Amino acid sequence: YLVKRFAKSFAKAEDDAFINGTGDEMPTGILNSTGGAEVGVTTGSLTYDDMIRLFFSVDPDYRGNGVWLMNDATALVLRTMKDENGNHLWNHANDTILSKPVYICNAMPDIGAGEKPIAFGDFSYYWVVDREPISIRSIRELYQRYQQTGYLATEYMDAKLIRPEAVKVIKIADTEE
Repeated sequence: YLVKRFAKSFAKAEDDAFINGTGDEMPTGILNSTGGAEVGVTTGSLTYDDMIRLFFSVDPDYRGNGVWLMNDATALVLRTMKDENGNHLWNHANDTILSKPVYICNAMPDIGAGEKPIAFGDFSYYWVVDREPISIRSIRELYQRYQQTGYLATEYMDAKLIRPEAVKVIKIADTEE
């Protein structure tokens, strides 16, 4: 039971750190402005053409293994997006955009001013290093009065996009931009 609960909690925290991490006592996230993915397209509102421009903003060397990363809300917008001829951007038969797989990570932000809701590129250049494996210890002193046992789990890891040009993002312009 504990292993499953810890695994679920750590996975959620790791998702958030790998996407939004600051690099200060946590991994450098994909969306970090320093050391994260490069901005491939800046737009006021997300369009079909913006998705095409993001795809081609990634160098062909990285495009071959490219995948899309976004949250559920963004995926819903893209699933309904069509070009001027009524063709869907999203291939519903195999969950791809421009023949590249789409992965959902709800740590990605929603579409909004100043946000980076979509990433595309070769994520094999995002390296994760386990500095110390997960350790679990019981804490009895704190809960002895209630005849309970607490558990504390720790994990030390780091991550960084070693080639920022391998992954590009769409940035929704701020209202001031």
